[in-house]
Amino acid sequence: MAHKKEASNRHPPQGDALHRDNAADLGRSNEASATGGDLVERGIRQWQRERPDIDSSGKAVVGRLLRLEEVVLRTLNFVLEPFGLKYHEYAVLATLRVAGAPYRLSPSRLQSTLLFTSGGLSNLLKRLEKEGWIRRSIDPDDRRGVLVKLTAKGIRLADEAMPRHAAAELHLLRMFDATQRNVLSGLLSQMMTANAPELGPDPGDAQDETRT
Repeated sequence: MAHKKEASNRHPPQGDALHRDNAADLGRSNEASATGGDLVERGIRQWQRERPDIDSSGKAVVGRLLRLEEVVLRTLNFVLEPFGLKYHEYAVLATLRVAGAPYRLSPSRLQSTLLFTSGGLSNLLKRLEKEGWIRRSIDPDDRRGVLVKLTAKGIRLADEAMPRHAAAELHLLRMFDATQRNVLSGLLSQMMTANAPELGPDPGDAQDETRT
């Protein structure tokens, strides 16, 4: 995959590209204002018109979170593309890198730290190993277990990509000041904690609440 090796030596487009993103965002914002709100707001009004018996106010948050997932991943993949990476691939490398020397974790420990579900992790590790960015080996403390370790090549790639990824995250939050970001992160943390499978309510609770 020569194109990936060449790409990893290039820096992701910033500057003009980000300005183009800003202009596109502004255009979409103006369009939303002209048509009476963003996509979620318009959807909520439809729900209120057609099913006023249902409290659809939760869509104001949940609907936007779902829409923003696509926006965030598109932005991060755009920034990581010159490194030959998609976000999920980058996340594995970065997670191993910030684990500290010797930059290795078991697959289960790696999965528990990643921000996405386990589906396809095995195939993802195979692709990263084929590129020479990670190496899997037998755990010396548990012969039945496996360890995933960054190679020297993987460390170099992670170190090169990490500042660009962090800059892209800040770009996505550019409309908030530091205080607003802290408030937002606190609210999202509260939502995550309350709904984490190991801490959240029984799935049947939501249905029970609608009956009361």
